[in-house]
Amino acid sequence: MNEKLLQFIWQFQYFNKQQLVTIDGNPIAIMQHGTINHNQGPDFLSARIKIDNTIWAGNIELHVKSSDWITHKHAADVNYNNVILHVVWQHDMAVQDAYKNNIATIELEPLVPKILLQQYQQLMETPMVVPCYHQLPVLSEMGWLAWKERLLVERLQRKSAVVLALLQQSNNHWEEVFWWQLAKNFGAKVNADHFQQMAASLPVNVLAKHKNQVIQLEALLMGQAGLLKGDFTDDYPKLLQREYRFLSAKFGLTALPKSPDFLRMRPANFPTIRLAQLAMLVYKSNHLFSKVLEIDTMVALKHLLDITANDYWHYHYVFDESTAFKPKTLGAEMMNNIIINTIVPVLFAYGMHHKEQMYKDRAIQFLTWLKPEENAITKQWKAKQVGNTNAFDSQALIELKNNYCKYKHCLSCAVGNAILRKG
Repeated sequence: MNEKLLQFIWQFQYFNKQQLVTIDGNPIAIMQHGTINHNQGPDFLSARIKIDNTIWAGNIELHVKSSDWITHKHAADVNYNNVILHVVWQHDMAVQDAYKNNIATIELEPLVPKILLQQYQQLMETPMVVPCYHQLPVLSEMGWLAWKERLLVERLQRKSAVVLALLQQSNNHWEEVFWWQLAKNFGAKVNADHFQQMAASLPVNVLAKHKNQVIQLEALLMGQAGLLKGDFTDDYPKLLQREYRFLSAKFGLTALPKSPDFLRMRPANFPTIRLAQLAMLVYKSNHLFSKVLEIDTMVALKHLLDITANDYWHYHYVFDESTAFKPKTLGAEMMNNIIINTIVPVLFAYGMHHKEQMYKDRAIQFLTWLKPEENAITKQWKAKQVGNTNAFDSQALIELKNNYCKYKHCLSCAVGNAILRKG
């Protein structure tokens, strides 16, 4: 037994309450079991109980053993002066409050179904990454919908916290923050940090001065990313070098010391291609985030992202190495990735910051309009008949796997709760 499980049992009242008595033999009725307290002080607040014929209102404290009251020094803590009931798993000694009165205590161990404890132990001890995998789907379709809604909001709130931290760093400059996050997204997992550092080294006001010159934009991005060092054969990279030397001197720019990685990635994801596409996106749409705020349809959003790198890249993936003709469009998969991982989180964060529900709702709506993500995580859920019909679902299921199942937070999970309740 641990206190987290004990709190779970008390919160959902998973014990036999018939003929309930205190350890002194006094009949007790739980009228209101209280509200769980996530801050300092007793575990449950604003409870109401009836002992004999007296009704008590106050707080409830839970411990594995009664003596933990002494161990945790609650008698000397004013936060515990209004405790009306001590709920313990095992009673090993009587304890007193600050006024030297014995605290009414009930012992739960004899009252909790053994099968609940067995189910919990099985969840905690299984080697499966998803502890309940062999029992899925467990929830009804409506149950899964409600749970996925909560998971998605938790995911967006967590991502929004990152965005809002960057907003403070940027002195509340939303366009700057969006630029940083967009560039990071274009870098994918391998080069995400490198691209974000590149973006942070190029203020949006510098980009705005050259918004009508895609060659200069590409020179700035490639140069700051460290891709214009060395000698080239083709005229195009030589042109970018000349432009970058001039612009870096003009704005006092210093290229990143390390170049982005090319290893273990498809040519379409090479940093040269992604930076060329990013430069074209900036060229095509100045004040990108302002435009995003105005868009309320998926057609308009994808039109904004429908870009192709300039002509040199039709025949190249890297400088000085010719390939067969292939326009380097952004592609549907990358568009969806940008919407899911950049536009939606920043838009949701904007709604949170400005207390504008419209933007939060729109961010979630965008996810419902996108096809579901197909990866190892979502395939695992799908194999157990858990619905994954759009990006709303897939984002929620990724959150469930990475932030609940991975850490065995079964007590906080609707699925885990249903399994234990069934037990």
